[in-house]
Amino acid sequence: MTIAGALPTFDIRDIPFSHHGSWFGISPVIAEATYADDLHFVSHQNGLHAVLRFTPTDSSGSRIEASVAATPARLAWAWQDSVIELVYETDDTVRVRGDGKGLGLRVNAADPRLTPFSGPYFYRDPVDGSYIYTLYQTGRRYRITVLSGEPREVFGLQALGTAERGLDLAAAQAWEIAIEEFDSARPRYRRGAAFDDVLKNVAGRFSEFVDEIAPWRTVDTPAAELAVYVLWSATVRPAGFLARPGVLMSKHWMDKVWSWDHCFNAIALAAGAPELAWSQFQIPFDHQDDSGALPDSVTHSEILYNYVKPPIHGWALGHLRGRLPRELSRAEVADVYGKLSAWTRFWLSARRVPGQALPHYQHGNDSGWDNATTFDADRVVQTSDLAAFLILQLDRLAELADELELGEDAETWRHEAEGVRAAMLKELWRDGRFVARAAATGQATASTSLLDLMAIVLGDSLPEDVRDTLARDIEAHLTQHGPATERPSSEHYEADGYWRGPIWAPSTVLIEDGLRRAGFTGLADEVSSRFRALCEKSGFAENFDALSGAGLRDRAYTWTASAYLILAAAHAGRL
Repeated sequence: MTIAGALPTFDIRDIPFSHHGSWFGISPVIAEATYADDLHFVSHQNGLHAVLRFTPTDSSGSRIEASVAATPARLAWAWQDSVIELVYETDDTVRVRGDGKGLGLRVNAADPRLTPFSGPYFYRDPVDGSYIYTLYQTGRRYRITVLSGEPREVFGLQALGTAERGLDLAAAQAWEIAIEEFDSARPRYRRGAAFDDVLKNVAGRFSEFVDEIAPWRTVDTPAAELAVYVLWSATVRPAGFLARPGVLMSKHWMDKVWSWDHCFNAIALAAGAPELAWSQFQIPFDHQDDSGALPDSVTHSEILYNYVKPPIHGWALGHLRGRLPRELSRAEVADVYGKLSAWTRFWLSARRVPGQALPHYQHGNDSGWDNATTFDADRVVQTSDLAAFLILQLDRLAELADELELGEDAETWRHEAEGVRAAMLKELWRDGRFVARAAATGQATASTSLLDLMAIVLGDSLPEDVRDTLARDIEAHLTQHGPATERPSSEHYEADGYWRGPIWAPSTVLIEDGLRRAGFTGLADEVSSRFRALCEKSGFAENFDALSGAGLRDRAYTWTASAYLILAAAHAGRL
């Protein structure tokens, strides 16, 4: 179903207009945190690159301020009584039409100041009469085929240097064009369905996806459809280093798959899009190195290994399997067991000081909490969150080993888990709180970061006094909108301090789950309720001001949308 029978609307400055499977979107965001006056065709192959600029014009060809409206199926510019519409025909082709009632469109190469190169090469193809840009930055071609009407002007054909290149589509004449992103060559564009039918088809595809992902939605979950759109539109088809369909963190500038972010997207998608969810979970494991480490991030043309991310994958796998509508085959279980084993051995070998039971981070980036105050005194530290995640992963491996009838392995994993658990409580629990411990010197330091409370993920397996204390201290971080990553009363609190104050989706989901399993259901309900209300008020930003609730940084973040869907679905299931 679709609530109220309508597609959600959104602000194009917050969420780019894109389509499931596409590597490009339409957005004013042309670089990290950089917004242009005009909307741009922005590709995410070989990085984030603005390719074309769309400038609304009047009958004289002068730029005007047209209003912009977007739904998952349609992007439109409007001025006076005239409208220009853009819709995705496929994941690599958009159709654009103007009604000829006074609003024109200038389609031009993106501002050359956005690149160190002089600009794309622009020519008219003598084979089919289309107009083609070749772009060094993306390594791709962009073809404009005029389907009806005639351009008022074409400029910059075969020009070199920084010349303007593009075409003006008249304000006083109806027209339609198709724009494609492709590699070296492809057959001439053939118009298929009529524009209005293309629009209906996209709306139908999106509505079907919403029904699959959020069948539980009601008027009490008003952000559900938009959360699903954020995921749907950020999904890309296999290309480059992504051998599987994947969900980028954003089609703004955070256009990668990081090796813990992907877990939350997989969980949110599992019940309704199980194959996409399973692919999403597997993407970092496709690039596991010989040590067993996962890359920090993967995207179209880049794999980074200079940091890792925390081992939440055992925790995530449990939630993922609990939501998938099918059982994993024995071959799939064996495969994931091997990959998870190698990832775990990395932490037990490469990240443990000889003779010590606890693993360590080498930098805050390894934890995912890049600049948390936990790392102020020392960067190379043993922390309770890392120990807790590893314990959960070791427990999951023991269960998988039992499932595969590998009794000796199961015993080994359980023994390792008990060793890490005992060391965590003995070495990091001091004076009623968890501390961070320098891996080289053993020097212990305390902070007011929420990171020091994340061991609540162990739930009721923690000693009662420990979980009681963690729950009490988590409550001290809880603002009107959710759990602040730095206690608001701290001298180190920063409203827009990344992990030094703002509310984040992953910490919220992990804490809510841990509190619930620890028996603090009332507090877990409060965490869930406040975060869901935050998303309904402020959208799906990378993070949020903990006191005002304002969205911060990249404002089309998929793991935030996934967190909303995870918490909303669970809440609906408890009603």
